[in-house]
Amino acid sequence: MEKCEFLRLTPHQETHVKKSRFTEGQIIAAIKESEAGAKTPDICRKLGISSATFYKWKSKFGGMDVSDVAKMRALEDENRRLKRIVADQALNIDALKIVASGNF
Repeated sequence: MEKCEFLRLTPHQETHVKKSRFTEGQIIAAIKESEAGAKTPDICRKLGISSATFYKWKSKFGGMDVSDVAKMRALEDENRRLKRIVADQALNIDALKIVASGNF
């Protein structure tokens, strides 16, 4: 009997995400330094980042404390995990429907 590739029900392998060179504390400190009046190009030069990176950080982390960022990261991780569970369950349901219909 020929194997069906789409019926492979293996758990997801963890993907490695590029680790940031900067901690949440360093990012928040840079944003607060900017809010205190420091010029953005000076901050970017000191950190060795582009202004686009700085403004991306500012849009994502602006107005947060380090503890808020940690909570947000924890929620993002939990959300990612739950989405993976839902995707796995949907795949299992589809596979069971195919097997139950006998069209394999």
